[in-house]
Amino acid sequence: MAANPDRPRRLRRTPALRRLTAEVRLAPSALIQPIFVRDGIDHPHEVRSMPGVFQHSVDSAVQAAATAAAVGVGGVILFGIPSVKDEIGAEASDPDGITQRALRAVVREVGDKTVVMADINLDEYTTHGHSGVLGPGGDVDNDQSIIRFAEVAVAQADAGAHVVAPSGMMDGQIGVIRARLDAAGHQSVAVMAYAVKYASAFYGPFREAVRSSLVGNRRTYQQDPANIKESAREVLLDVAESADIIMVKPALPYLDIIAKVADMVHLPVAAYQTSGEYAMVEAAAAQGTLDRTETIRESLLAIRRAGATSILTYWATEAADAIAGWG
Repeated sequence: MAANPDRPRRLRRTPALRRLTAEVRLAPSALIQPIFVRDGIDHPHEVRSMPGVFQHSVDSAVQAAATAAAVGVGGVILFGIPSVKDEIGAEASDPDGITQRALRAVVREVGDKTVVMADINLDEYTTHGHSGVLGPGGDVDNDQSIIRFAEVAVAQADAGAHVVAPSGMMDGQIGVIRARLDAAGHQSVAVMAYAVKYASAFYGPFREAVRSSLVGNRRTYQQDPANIKESAREVLLDVAESADIIMVKPALPYLDIIAKVADMVHLPVAAYQTSGEYAMVEAAAAQGTLDRTETIRESLLAIRRAGATSILTYWATEAADAIAGWG
């Protein structure tokens, strides 16, 4: 056999060589742990469709955040689950609402160790389960909704959030939130925009986790999975409105979109590995169909390889603790 000087396999021969020449790396600081906080409970409740994920009390949410911070997780993001819902999601902006109480407690515990974020949305708080306020015709009223989002943002910033993350997909939401935060003296609070959020089937388990009341779908305001150029338009609008971080959701089914966004902007790009992505891997691993650890690692690498600088994932704390041993 003729000699072949070009042998890429040389750099794959040992774990040490593979680590040395890896083009993309995972780091705990690039991971963000979602935490569900439910009003009226005194111990964690496991989410049936997301084994290993819990609805937390305020106290157990603090413990979860502390565990995440201890292994170097870059951030935590809180989602509140209220006891009482209404048509406008009033508790979302109540200073004593579940998210604000949890924010104050988490910031006291880990605010100097990790980034504390809060999701801005009304879907958990409304009787109709939509992301905003409904108009007379039953559709979501864009302009009234972003006024509510801005009120929620100020309440979260008052409670100590370092970053607020509007996920309602209303037109103009970033600009209104930024203006209201600045007017309230919160110029240093960053805005992570869910700039690209598709109307996806991969959100199913999340709706159970937050006890959503939604009947129907959110296709009139979340993006059509068939569209790419629309994503670019949404991103550019949010950048123009002074977003600090751009997010794509879901992650793994939309790696092409993550890559496009990363090429477009000079801002950090986050990607949300959704509840459905998590649930699929956990279900397949429980049946012995997939190697759970390797699948988690590979999926996170794929999202980083596509261009995400940070990843919201329900495996954040577990992965951060394991990364040093992944070769």
